[in-house]
Amino acid sequence: MPSQRGAERGIAPATLGLSVSAVARRLGVAPATLRTWDRRYGVGPSQHEAGSHRRYSALDVARLEYLRRLVNSGVPLADAAQAACAMEAEAFDEAETSQTPPRSPRLVVVPSSDEPETSSRAGGGHILAIPGGAPGARGLARAAQALDIAACTELVCESIDKRGVMWTWENFVVPVLIAVGEQWRTTGRGVEVEHALSESIEAALKREVSHLTSTINVRPVLLASAPEDHHSIPLYALAAALAERGIGTRVLGARLPTEALQQSVSRIGPAAVFLWAQIPGTADAVAATRIPVTRPGVAIVLGGQGWSGELPAGVVHASSLGDATALIARAVGE
Repeated sequence: MPSQRGAERGIAPATLGLSVSAVARRLGVAPATLRTWDRRYGVGPSQHEAGSHRRYSALDVARLEYLRRLVNSGVPLADAAQAACAMEAEAFDEAETSQTPPRSPRLVVVPSSDEPETSSRAGGGHILAIPGGAPGARGLARAAQALDIAACTELVCESIDKRGVMWTWENFVVPVLIAVGEQWRTTGRGVEVEHALSESIEAALKREVSHLTSTINVRPVLLASAPEDHHSIPLYALAAALAERGIGTRVLGARLPTEALQQSVSRIGPAAVFLWAQIPGTADAVAATRIPVTRPGVAIVLGGQGWSGELPAGVVHASSLGDATALIARAVGE
């Protein structure tokens, strides 16, 4: 018999498997969709006992989860189904006997077209216009619409691995963030999509930062948002871009009070401080950059369009996160 905990999680033992309705709920698709995938592409349940319906094993479910992630990344359904069917069973034997459905492997199939996926259509319903989006951006948007945080995270990580943090941020991530935000602004719907997408992007960027095991800078770099700014993803994007260059950072997050910034500078004596303000007119450059004088000095770099007022002496406004990366790298002596 399955354990009570397993039953509560909806995990059936390997000998029983899962029904089509249970798998449909797990994947967030209609039962009719699963039957179509089975009939057309052979990605269906493999377990069958006389006098009963066919049921999905743990490997069957893993194949379907893999197929769904491939489709969300832009792979044609037929190709995704072929890749899912080719998944080897041996790697999942142990997971099946432990009654725990296996995790799907890292995506290895990418869309065949290298042409940018763009659209001039208005972003209504489930269609997002992503002008200037890089190849695969529409797949990221589809995964976000499906609230598939794991797939979104994987797609962003793959792009970082192939093209680097800043290229991914400017050409892959930001266009989709803008499209999702525009959909919410024009329709009043999709805030949950924005939250799921933000969660996955932040996770991918943090994963990149975690790869940094040694740093070239003795004095750290502080990254924070202005006291009235609640955006933190740009901070993690910058932290990941600096990590690529071996520069260690400490992210203090959104809405950091000026007093807390001052105390942090006094406590650790950073080499540089980066402050983000996204919305125009939400941050006072003079007040936010009033930090203690240290020896050696602290380079102060501002980012975003939220800064108002004349910049104090020695404070620089970066035109982009890429520009901020270069300015901070010079400040730490790279």
